[in-house]
Amino acid sequence: MPGYVIGNFFIYSLINAFTPGPGNILALNTVTNYGWKKGKPLFFGIFAGYYVVQLLCALFVFGVSNLLPGVLSVMRYVGAAYILWLSVHIAFSRPDGNSSEKAASFWKGFVLQFVNVKIYLFGITALTGYVTNYSTELWVLVLFELVIATIGTIATSTWIGAGMAIQRIYFRYYRPINFILALTLLECVYSILK
Repeated sequence: MPGYVIGNFFIYSLINAFTPGPGNILALNTVTNYGWKKGKPLFFGIFAGYYVVQLLCALFVFGVSNLLPGVLSVMRYVGAAYILWLSVHIAFSRPDGNSSEKAASFWKGFVLQFVNVKIYLFGITALTGYVTNYSTELWVLVLFELVIATIGTIATSTWIGAGMAIQRIYFRYYRPINFILALTLLECVYSILK
């Protein structure tokens, strides 16, 4: 694989991973509401889900590409509905350091990634756009998807860091900040359904 193709793969991956998406926005909102310690289970769920979904993308591209359009079509609507629910939840949430741990559970973060259409499209587009012209071996596809998941984890961690940095401001201005985050998620829903 030529170096310029690998470079383009990394540029595409960085831009896609660092732009707002459901996982990044939920991580930002969770850390501002609950802090790092209470949000940790959710963050680890997001990270674990990211790796599992990217491995599934590699398997899909490798072996079941004829089933993929039907699966993505269904996931598109399930993902849009879940992200819509998240946007409403974020819009009306209040910072409460004494909230239950359930609000920031591992499974909430993990499940989010399974309905996060953005990362399916991200993984599949990266493979079909940059990798499959040079190799369709399973180990190569898995390797590139692990790179994507690692970049995505770094991006989400950056959003978590930003949330920690603005936490004091957030407690003071949580209503407009939550509203902006909810609107950003609504834009994600719109882009999925258009």
